[in-house]
Order: sequence, then C-alpha cells, then structure tokens
Amino acid sequence: MNSNCSNRKICSAEIKRYALELGFSKVGIVRAETLSPEGAHLKEWLARGYQGEMGWMARDPEQRADPRQLFPGARSVIVVAANYYAPPEHSDHPDTGKVSRYAWGDDYHEVVGEKLRALLKWTQRQWPEAEGKVCVDIQPMMDKAWAQRAGLGWIGKHTNLITEEYGSWIFIGELLLNLDLEYDRDQVADQCGSCVLCIDACPTSAIVEPYVVDSNLCISHATIESRAPEIRADVAAHLEGWLYGCDICQDVCPWNQMTPATVEPLFEPRAGTINADLSQVLELDSDTYASRFRHSAIKRAKLSGLQRNARALLNLSRQRAR
Repeated sequence: MNSNCSNRKICSAEIKRYALELGFSKVGIVRAETLSPEGAHLKEWLARGYQGEMGWMARDPEQRADPRQLFPGARSVIVVAANYYAPPEHSDHPDTGKVSRYAWGDDYHEVVGEKLRALLKWTQRQWPEAEGKVCVDIQPMMDKAWAQRAGLGWIGKHTNLITEEYGSWIFIGELLLNLDLEYDRDQVADQCGSCVLCIDACPTSAIVEPYVVDSNLCISHATIESRAPEIRADVAAHLEGWLYGCDICQDVCPWNQMTPATVEPLFEPRAGTINADLSQVLELDSDTYASRFRHSAIKRAKLSGLQRNARALLNLSRQRAR
C-alpha cells in the first residue's frame, strides 16, 4: 500500500473496511469543520439551562462544535457506531432496580476506545504521516451530530441517534485524523414522522418538545449525573424502578423492536447488572463497590449516588405498599 494517502477514495475505503473488521457496526467519514447549525442549537439548549448538573457541557461550546479546537491538525472525522443491544428484559420486582442496557456489559468508553486506538495504530502503519485523536464521549465532541452528518442515522425526537439497522442501541465514537479523505455526503432522512411514543412514555415529561430533552427532569440524569444528596422530588416520584439510567424512550421506539443482538462479547450482561438487588447495593462499601463495578459504566454514579438511588426506590416501594 502507498506510504501516503494520495488516493482519498482508496484510503477511505480501507479505513472503513478495517473499522468494520474491528467490530464496529457502522462507519462514516466527514470533513473536520465547524458544526452549523448544530453548534447554535447547543448554545440555545444551554441557555435554557437544560444541561442540569452537567456543568462541563457549558464550558466552551465553541470547542464542542469544532473538532479542530480539540485537535488542531484534524482534517477528517471517522465516526463509528457499535451495536450494544442484548435481548434480556428487565424485571419489575420491587426489591431490585433496573439498569440501563448500555451499562450491562463492560464500560463502553474502554471497549470503543480500545478499538479506535487500534484503528489509529493501523492507519499510522499504512500512512506514517497520520496523526489522530480518539474520542469516546468524554472528549468535548457532539457525538450524535457527527454521526448524523456522517450518514449513520438521524437524531430522533428522544434526542438519541437512530440507525435503520440497530435502532438507537449504539455507542458512538470518533477518530480525528490529519488526513484528507473522501467524505460521505449522503445523510439519512428523519424517519420519526408523526410518532410521539417516546414523548408520551416519558414518566417525568423530560422530552419537553420533539428533539429537546430537559436534563433536569430526566431519570438518567438524576440517577447518573446528579451529585445531589437526594433525587429531586418530582423525578423521584416517577422513577419507574430505574436504579441507574433509563431506557423508557428507547424501549418504546418502533425502530428498536427488531435490533439484532450485539456480536461483541464485552457488551453481554454481567451478573446482577440487568436488575440489581437494592439491599445488596446498600450493603456495598468502597472496596466491594470498586470490585463489583470494575470496568463498568455504572461506576459513573459513584457509590453515594447508587445508594441514594436505591434508597429512593425502596422508599417509593414502601409508600406504594401502604
């Protein structure tokens, strides 16, 4: 293979081929440039205070809209999606708490990040001049906007990216490269139509209008991102059994009814992650917590947050039993 990327079409095809070999479900390539109008939409969302306790979202929104501020040499954005769907169903047993599907297996930051680093190393072997940066959620990138621009799917009314093949059960990541490549220009049209199932199903009315979520009302925000000692009352009253995260808007989406099971073993459910025993959660100490949730996304909530959530669910169960 040539030591420099002189044929953009061939280079792009090879990068996509290897990304799929690594286990990614979809891949697209777009030019690294300022996102517009997506950047303006982000600023409007922030101005309404919809980021809740996620204060980092409001830090330097211009950087979030332009990957060249994160990696100055960026010329191309390789956008990947990984199907994480596993078919087991949650239980509604009041002594347990439901865990969002995305956290059933190993931490996606680690799994997707490792694959993207492998893609970067492979790219550098083919084209020694290649330099890049791996981004998996933690970096200030507008992941869903880039995935939509790369033609992987469309952003649904619940604000998750929906793909035709895997619904919204996907993880998104990016590899920023200093190479000029052939770019995907075809995007997937919004296929939500008149459907409002996700909006109607949200027990806290967090989807305040189509394509807009108020994180202050979102169960996922309350049980994962919030560091408040207690869950706000109007959300706590409608947890619907969720201990960590919430999948309600995704569970009701018609595009999520036929998703094939993931082929990534690391996304398979760990023991006790589909539903967690609430009494066991309250008995955890720092050591047992660290051991149980090592390499798990659940550690994002921290021990104090997870136990706060468990107490809220048990209190709600007792109130309803009276």
